[in-house]
Amino acid sequence: MRFREQILGGSAAMPGASLQRACRLLVAVCALHLGVTLVYYLAGRDLNRLSYLVGVPTPLQGGSNGEPGPRVAAPPPSLDATEPRAGGDASPHADSLPGPAINLTSAPVSPVTALSLPACPEESPLLVGPMLIEFNVPVDLTLLAKQNPEVKVGGRHTPKDCISPHKVAIVIPFRNRQEHLKYWLYYLHPILQRQQLDYGIYVINQAGDSTFNRAKLLNVGFREALKDYDYNCFVFSDVDLIPMDDRNTYRCFSQPRHISVAMDKFGFRLVFKGMSISRPSAVVGKCRMIRHSRDKKNEPNPQRFDRIAHTKETMLSDGLNSLTYKVLDIERNPLYTKITVDVGTPS
Repeated sequence: MRFREQILGGSAAMPGASLQRACRLLVAVCALHLGVTLVYYLAGRDLNRLSYLVGVPTPLQGGSNGEPGPRVAAPPPSLDATEPRAGGDASPHADSLPGPAINLTSAPVSPVTALSLPACPEESPLLVGPMLIEFNVPVDLTLLAKQNPEVKVGGRHTPKDCISPHKVAIVIPFRNRQEHLKYWLYYLHPILQRQQLDYGIYVINQAGDSTFNRAKLLNVGFREALKDYDYNCFVFSDVDLIPMDDRNTYRCFSQPRHISVAMDKFGFRLVFKGMSISRPSAVVGKCRMIRHSRDKKNEPNPQRFDRIAHTKETMLSDGLNSLTYKVLDIERNPLYTKITVDVGTPS
């Protein structure tokens, strides 16, 4: 009995004392946690790490429903202060001041630092191969934007799980083809995301009703896109051509690449044979064309073959180095950037 009392007497107070010490330790840890959080907040340092400290996602990480929030980046500087801007004159002195900041498409930046992301693989594991392409269902761009939440304003997208080496600007010469554009966006945005490209969509709209100058619009798109981002690859696409296989990658290779090599318009036969360019196989390179009648002021140029034959003689004086145009408007739509320009009359 005495032995039992000694045991009880020696240990009865222990649970209360241990609980008290545990509570004091917990309070100390909480105070330390709060202090560190407060220091980071007041110092204004890496606020992305603040979310991990307090357990609350920042807008860059997304909300509790798992949907990504807006991503921001400092707009890149213009390549040339003399380039024409929206609403400005095309003369050398009309553009000495930078344009409004709202006209810049910021490149999406992941809240995770670049050092923590691996490089995207040479061939994306997300590709599905051949696809069924149809044009019999109307496309709602508002619904399409909701179906592509990773595409940011201006039609910009960058992979969230890896760093893509392919910074691709896709330039579309355009006039009066809104329904075709809807189908192009409907099919191409999912394809380009599966291809894990860092890309932007630029629709270069020719104002007025003069002869459609496709080649000049492509040059305009090249120059304007470089004001937004440091693209290292440019893909020039017609608005009515849709690839039928997502393995037909919209990126650059070691030499110029012909992407739409086998169109249904030509019975999927390989056209332009004998050219020294890169191209996918006739199977992977299949494309569907949206059927339409030829637009007025878009008739075939009777001089086109003669001009092509003399390209080596004229390329040093006719092209980007002699490009003149006037930007009339820039629209940053949810799925693409539309730049309306006055290209003048063809010479």
